[in-house]
Amino acid sequence: MSKISKALDHAEKHCKVSGTRLTEKRKHVLTGLLKSQKALSAYELADFYRNEFNESVPPMSVYRILAFLESENLVHKLHLANKYVACSHISCDHAHEVPQFLICDECSAVKEIGIKKTLIDTLKRNVAQAGYLLKSPQLELHCLCQDCAKQPA
Repeated sequence: MSKISKALDHAEKHCKVSGTRLTEKRKHVLTGLLKSQKALSAYELADFYRNEFNESVPPMSVYRILAFLESENLVHKLHLANKYVACSHISCDHAHEVPQFLICDECSAVKEIGIKKTLIDTLKRNVAQAGYLLKSPQLELHCLCQDCAKQPA
């Protein structure tokens, strides 16, 4: 079973347990994110859908599908770029650290890493001490991947 098939199978089981359905369209959009090496916008996913499945899906429908997949913790939205990535832990059955995202400013590759809950708790306390309420602990760090960092300037 391929990595993508395993992730889709796990996503389908996850949805069934939570009382929702991973429809064909949802599965196709998730497939696009699983196949991609970088974050994709709803428009890029609509193009992928048309090219891969020879069927047109409007970007607004893709946004609704992405909202569903995000609510099921199967994808993550990168807010600064307004793009989405598949959760790198779809097929895992264990608890995870808080996801953070390393985004290459050159090639747009994205890597999901985990941050210890204790660090997030410290950030929350610092935010509260400053008189603010943390809405999301998600961090999006702008970086250079190893391949791009090796390229001459």
